[in-house]
Amino acid sequence: MAEEGADQLRRWTADQVLALAPDASSRKAGARLAAPAPWSGTGTSGSAVWGLCAGSGGSPYRTVIDMAGPGYKCSCPSRKFPCKHALGLLLLWSGGSVPDAADRGPDWVTEWLDARREREERPAPASAGVADPAAARQRAERRAVRVAAGAAELDRRLADLLRGGLAGAEREGYGQWDEVAARMVDAQAPGLASRVRELGAVVGAGGDWPGRLLEEASLLHLLTQGYARQDRLPEALAATVRTRVGFTSAAGTDAVRDRWLVLGRHDAADDRLTTRRFWLHGLSAGRPALLLSFGAAGRAPELTLPVGLCLDADLSYHPGARPLRAALGPAHGTPSPGTVPPGTAVGPALSSYGAALADDPWLDAWPVVLTGVVPIPAPTGWQLADADGVDALPLAARATPWQLAAVSGGHPVTVFGELGHRGFQPFTVWGADGVALPL
Repeated sequence: MAEEGADQLRRWTADQVLALAPDASSRKAGARLAAPAPWSGTGTSGSAVWGLCAGSGGSPYRTVIDMAGPGYKCSCPSRKFPCKHALGLLLLWSGGSVPDAADRGPDWVTEWLDARREREERPAPASAGVADPAAARQRAERRAVRVAAGAAELDRRLADLLRGGLAGAEREGYGQWDEVAARMVDAQAPGLASRVRELGAVVGAGGDWPGRLLEEASLLHLLTQGYARQDRLPEALAATVRTRVGFTSAAGTDAVRDRWLVLGRHDAADDRLTTRRFWLHGLSAGRPALLLSFGAAGRAPELTLPVGLCLDADLSYHPGARPLRAALGPAHGTPSPGTVPPGTAVGPALSSYGAALADDPWLDAWPVVLTGVVPIPAPTGWQLADADGVDALPLAARATPWQLAAVSGGHPVTVFGELGHRGFQPFTVWGADGVALPL
């Protein structure tokens, strides 16, 4: 078993290890620790890797990694996951510099691993139910009234916007939208508040802002009307509307087990929250899945998955017209070597995006794997074009094309990213060697 785990982990690349880093500073610090000098007592057995790293104190830091998660434990004071010591140890291992152990490792390693296994195997506690169902029902009813009032107020604001003319929005500035967003927060509709902030950010941004403002206002109007009439909608669409407004829903109880290829990762941060998105692809069922992880402002989320590798795991989807978001359940073994994902040409990708929008008009991003595409510069910006040059997709404005172009070298590649109304945002590319490279 130890040899099997070691073989799998040696096939990780340095890029895949560094893609686990929570930020750029951790990536640099981990790379500096990827040398034998500061390490002692290193070893690997089964899915575990461990070692002692010399630090500024008198005692070395104890670092252990369980690749079945992956999970990390280090005695250093860092609150980042994984910390620089875990990254350095993984880089050391990926280079073949960590020896196989004859046993499970020292006591501090086995105790942590056994505790993890016990938590994973412990049956979920039976639901104790709501302490006071009547009080819970009253809270839900009060929130529903607040959200309905907030949605109605927002609809009136949108009507005022159109009556006054879009040009007036630029004169009013962002302040009015910030005030409306605060009103939606008071109404306990955080989803509406977020979309209002995005609406305010459109005003005056670029020469085509009036058209984009009208589009966003129309989608917001559709959402408020959908919430007001949710009892007339199909249940899946009604669940989507409630989610977009800001209600949370639990993942379903039906778990889907598959070999999930980790397609890509994206972190987004604001002054309140850091959101990490992992896109997965089920190799057997062909279903996409989105995992979300959150961290407080200034702190990276704890969930880390290796881009380009496969997880044999259970996933449970949240309800919706186009179920994408899922909750990660138990894993069955360590991550295994991945493969180049199946994909489509540009035309079918656009068709799938259009079908998804028909089910969920408020969809911000649709996961797409493009095969046989070449990054090319165009007068309006970079594009990903089919090898025959018939169809092409514009890259999103925030995309950085140079690394993608360097991997391609003018030849077709496979690219994963999010397709939205602002273009295609690439996250991962597979070149001729078939190795996933996070962008």
